[in-house]
Amino acid sequence: MKTFFLEADKWDEHCVLEGQEAKHAIKVLRMRTGDSIRLLDGKGREGTFIISDMTKHTVSIEKQDVIQHPKPEAEHYVAIGWGKSVRRGWIFEKAVEFGAAGIWFWQADRSQSKVPVEVKEGWEGQMLAGAKQCNNPWIPELETFADGAKGVMNRAEEFDNIFMLWEGQSPSDVLSSEQLNLSGKTLFIIGPEGGFSDAEAEYFKGQGVQPVSLGKRILRWETAALLCLGLAWWKGEVNNAAR
Repeated sequence: MKTFFLEADKWDEHCVLEGQEAKHAIKVLRMRTGDSIRLLDGKGREGTFIISDMTKHTVSIEKQDVIQHPKPEAEHYVAIGWGKSVRRGWIFEKAVEFGAAGIWFWQADRSQSKVPVEVKEGWEGQMLAGAKQCNNPWIPELETFADGAKGVMNRAEEFDNIFMLWEGQSPSDVLSSEQLNLSGKTLFIIGPEGGFSDAEAEYFKGQGVQPVSLGKRILRWETAALLCLGLAWWKGEVNNAAR
């Protein structure tokens, strides 16, 4: 069954797909009246709908069944120091596959350019592609922080667990299985391409952030982010299988 996205406030007994979603259904997939589709809203809702009518630019659908998935007991966020865009699109898709609850970009001392004040529209589109591919009903929250490390900590004030992936930390203090198994909201803070400045590292530690290592090898920011998310996702899958 083909999967499509529709904003949460547009769901009803009878809905209409427009724009790129309608274009994809009509011109790419060549769907027809009577076909069934899966619909996601990015906020945990998943529905089965039947195509009731089609025009050149719209697809009308009727609701058959809707499921509201509960939020995971453990939510994992990554806060990444702003850097080069060449690998940014890739992380959006993969973070969705690993069930990230949020992706943040923050202005670091060693960022090579200025982080956008607002989230770019195209970023969500890249995440939606990943969600439809893996049938993840949850789309990560996107935020940017032009006020740097302080902005990250202000936003994370109510988080349960905060870790800083720091290349300056002893490799013996490696992120552990127990730390990946914590409930509630967990944030992994990752530096930009050049790593944390000394001032940033000291600030985060002074705020109670726990520095951890991913080992002796220095990883690129996107590798570190996805490794944390992937390990957390895998740990969750192991726990679910054991229940």
